Amino acid sequence: MLEGVVPTEGVFENASEVAVIGNNDLCGGISKLHLPPCPLKGKEHSKHHDFKLIAVIVSVVSFLFILLLILTIYCIRKRNKKPSSNSPTIDLLVKISYEDLYKGTDGFSTRNLIGTGHFGSVYLGTLELENKFVAIKVLKLQKKGGHKSFVVECNAFKNIRHRNLVKILSCCSSTDFKGQEFKALVFEYMKNGSLESWLHPAKEIAGPQKALNLAQRLNIIVDVASAFHYLHHECEQPVIHCDLKPSNVLLDDYMVAHVSDIGIAKLLPTIGVSLMQNSSSVGIKGTIGYAPPGIS
Repeated sequence: MLEGVVPTEGVFENASEVAVIGNNDLCGGISKLHLPPCPLKGKEHSKHHDFKLIAVIVSVVSFLFILLLILTIYCIRKRNKKPSSNSPTIDLLVKISYEDLYKGTDGFSTRNLIGTGHFGSVYLGTLELENKFVAIKVLKLQKKGGHKSFVVECNAFKNIRHRNLVKILSCCSSTDFKGQEFKALVFEYMKNGSLESWLHPAKEIAGPQKALNLAQRLNIIVDVASAFHYLHHECEQPVIHCDLKPSNVLLDDYMVAHVSDIGIAKLLPTIGVSLMQNSSSVGIKGTIGYAPPGIS
């Protein structure tokens, strides 16, 4: 029942003088003894060590590769989500040419003028891409803040969709036939005009005067409140209108109210950010009597 390594020197050099029968755990010795070779402990340990080293290296490289891949994907998504300050949302809208707007409004005829504001005039028109009437808001770029009004309004309409907000259909950022800069926004046309025209109808208009019944007034209040709840609390980036007044509330064919004209809106990073710290305003506080206090 011997075990271990059989020497190859001295008496062990002569196979006739050595008996190893029945000792299955012996190894080594001279070849005439026909014993199995002994394992080389040094080489076996070295091979095991090399295997562990390779496994560690492969694991570290794989981890670094996965980490780098995750960081790359995160950076790409973050860059894609970050809006450009120069052209915030125009790329997301279907662009139309100045010529299309010119033709659709009969050369921006005064007959098609349906409203004016501090930053622009609104025309009734038609477009080839829409087989219905549209409202075309032409920005007054010579007014201070006109350019920024266009940017802010595009930004505000970029990700907001609500049944009580006027839907933007297209935009135009080009030059007119005289080579002057031209910017316009195209919205859905509201057939029943503004709430202002219903509350204070023009006396010179012949025929029966417009009038709202109690149910219509309550529905309009609910519609406007619903739009503002969405802007303040449900948008990814809260929007503060800054100029809510009857002329900025439009009524569609079914007398559903739609809030419009957010060209001086403020876009807040978070609801907790102070309005005084926000600088997305174009410098106009809105219509006196309708602008919320503290807006600067």
